[in-house]
Amino acid sequence: MLMLDAGAGALDYFPCRYGASKSLFRGPLRDLSRPYVAMLGGSPTFGKYVDHPYPALVERALGLPVANLGGLNAGPDFYLSDPGLMDVAAGAQLAVVQITGAEAVSNPFYSVHGRRNDRFLAATPALRALFPQVDFTDIHFTRHLLQVLCRCDRAGFGQVVLGLQQNWLVKMRQLLARLPMRRGLLWIADTDAPERADSLDPAPLFIDRAMLGALYS
Repeated sequence: MLMLDAGAGALDYFPCRYGASKSLFRGPLRDLSRPYVAMLGGSPTFGKYVDHPYPALVERALGLPVANLGGLNAGPDFYLSDPGLMDVAAGAQLAVVQITGAEAVSNPFYSVHGRRNDRFLAATPALRALFPQVDFTDIHFTRHLLQVLCRCDRAGFGQVVLGLQQNWLVKMRQLLARLPMRRGLLWIADTDAPERADSLDPAPLFIDRAMLGALYS
């Protein structure tokens, strides 16, 4: 379900569905009966509070329909768990994937909500064994979880980060393999991808230059 502010003066996002997907996306609905571009990503792609998000600007420049398939706080799991949506993305002439953080993907340490990938659902036995001192009951978001882990045990936190990075690569390769041959990655950040990304800032979390290079190897 797409939940957005609807007060006076709020933007109209023209919620729409594509293909057999049950998710709502930012519209207006594009005509996909002719060649189109698919834009996948998180909140910047969706364009919350933005009059003209970058998919709309790309559409204007190309003169082709651009399906904005961005989801609020979405990561690879948002797409991989939705076969109907993957069919839409696979049918595009070109697919562009915004790079999102490694924390927003279910992994060997914790699971995230299938559609709102910033939501922490549950710790796995592996995480509970690594952090027996942590009470996960009142933790509901992935960033809060990682802040708690970092404060509790830096060494254990480092193990979690490494696991998240390895898992992110697996999920991103799965996603890219199901997209058309003409596909690209989009990095949205104030700086270039760092040499090391093992801290809680900046976003996209835990993504370094070597990881991006590995997606093409």
